[in-house]
Amino acid sequence: MKNETKGALLTLAGGTCWGLSGSMGQFLFQHEHMETRWLVPIRLGMAGIILFLYCLRKYGRFTFAPWQDRKDRRDLLVYGLLGVSCCQYLYFLTIQLSSAGIATILQDLSPVMILIVTCFLSRRRPRPYEVLSILLALAGVLLITTHGDFTRFAIPAAALGTGVLSALCVTVYNMVPHDLLKKYPVVLLQSWAFLMGSAMFLLLFQPWRTAYVPTLVGWFGIAFVVLVGNVIAFTWYMSGVALIGPEKGILYGFAEPVVAALITVLFLHSSFTLADGFGFAAVFAMLLLISAGSRNLRKESDHE
Repeated sequence: MKNETKGALLTLAGGTCWGLSGSMGQFLFQHEHMETRWLVPIRLGMAGIILFLYCLRKYGRFTFAPWQDRKDRRDLLVYGLLGVSCCQYLYFLTIQLSSAGIATILQDLSPVMILIVTCFLSRRRPRPYEVLSILLALAGVLLITTHGDFTRFAIPAAALGTGVLSALCVTVYNMVPHDLLKKYPVVLLQSWAFLMGSAMFLLLFQPWRTAYVPTLVGWFGIAFVVLVGNVIAFTWYMSGVALIGPEKGILYGFAEPVVAALITVLFLHSSFTLADGFGFAAVFAMLLLISAGSRNLRKESDHE
């Protein structure tokens, strides 16, 4: 019971930190006129350096072990670039195009995508609770992106596209690196993912060519999204999941879109309608169904 409580609190705190980080990102875009192309390479680079130095101190030469095997190298590249790094970029681009609340709720579609891919690979039909989960997710997103007026989108179509792609990237980095996760600590994989993503986006976007210079508030915001949104949130959330399991972790992680929505509505003047509230409830119900269904299936397999 003690571990259950500790795990729940850590997971809740991690999700809250991610919500705070997303809200800070929206503040930087709205009030500091920062661009995603400028912020993300620097954010990934700073977070990657911090985690890499931590790994060097804790694991020593083992930090470089993933690069010594050809399959591990391939999986790490897919995990780090197509999964983690593209997810980070698309998530913050969605915030810039809409709001932190919208971005986080769209990213929470990833469990449904994982479910669909799993059914396809297993060549089976979705179970009844899985079908209901998919319908709830679609209903939730429809309500949130239209504010209940089904004749038009309440957010830019580009934001909907980048948000869905962000969830797809979450699906990639959750499903691809099964073998990697068995061999290496997650923090080690994250450090390489952040460093690779930073290098890729620095070469792609070349932020040093822009004339933008952050204010003191801007630098504080960058430090906040790096330390709170990457280092602290990741550490707390993964520590909590280790104690309570991924099924419950999904539910406590819902603190992220809730916190982001509250902050952006109260302090950044984002709109939030009754239809949005029903949409959030539908997505949370989807996560609850998937979590409960996964837990029951695991218990049944353990009894067999």
